[in-house]
Amino acid sequence: MSVFDLFRLDGKTALVTGATRGIGLGIVEALTDAGAHVIMSSRVPKPEVLARFREAGHKVDYIQGDVQDPAVPGRLIAEALELAGGKLDILVNNAGVAQHGDTEAFPAEQYRRLMDINLDSVFRACQAALTPMRKQKSGVILNIGSISGLVSNIPQRQAAYNASKAAVHMLTKSLASDYAEEGIRVNAIAPGYITTDMTNGGLSDPVWGPVWRDMTPMKRPGDAMDIGAAALYLCSPASAYVTGEVLVVDGGYTVR
Repeated sequence: MSVFDLFRLDGKTALVTGATRGIGLGIVEALTDAGAHVIMSSRVPKPEVLARFREAGHKVDYIQGDVQDPAVPGRLIAEALELAGGKLDILVNNAGVAQHGDTEAFPAEQYRRLMDINLDSVFRACQAALTPMRKQKSGVILNIGSISGLVSNIPQRQAAYNASKAAVHMLTKSLASDYAEEGIRVNAIAPGYITTDMTNGGLSDPVWGPVWRDMTPMKRPGDAMDIGAAALYLCSPASAYVTGEVLVVDGGYTVR
C-alpha cells in the first residue's frame, strides 16, 4: 500500500455540520476528493452547493438543521445513519458562531446562543454518534475548535467565545481517552484566522485586521482548504495512531 492510499476515504460516510460555506465547505471538498460519501448539514440550505458537488461526480446528500435546537444534533445523526445504510464512519462538528463584546455587558441571550451552538451541539452530536460507532467498533469524530481556545487573542474582547472553544478542546481529549479502546478516534482542529464569511469583517477592519496579520508570523490569513487538508489527515487512516490531539493550523500565531 502506498502512503497516499492512507488518505483515501473510499466507502466511508461522513456527516459535516456547517457544511455549505467557509471552513465546513473546505472540509467537504477535501473529504469528497478523497472518495467519501459526505452528508452535508447546515441551518440554511444551499441547493447550488449540493448541485456543484454532484455535477463533479461526488456522492453527497443534505440534511437541513439548526444545531442550536437541542433536538437537532441527535436527529442529524439518525438521518445520516439512514442515508448511509446504518453506518456512520466520520462526524465533523464544524457549525459555530463568533460573538465579541465586553464581558460585563455581554447579553445573556447572545451567551446562551453561542454556547448552544459552539459547545452544547457538539456534545449532543458526539453523544448521539457514540452509540452507533461503539456498535461498529470504529469511528472518527473531528471537532472544530479555535486558537481562541488556546490563547486570548487580541484586540477583540471575546471571553465567552474563547471559553466555548476551550471547552470543545477538553471535550475532544476526554472523549478520546474514554473511547480509544473501542476503536473510536476523537481529534480537533484549532484554526487561526481563515478567510471566510465569518472572519472577513474582522480582516477588513482597520484596527483588527492589521493586528491579526502582524501577530501571525506568516503575515496572512489561511484559507478553507488549509483546514480541509488537515481534516482529511485526521479523518483518514493516515492518522490511525492519532487521538486526543488539537491540531493547530494558524500560520504560527500561537508560537509567539
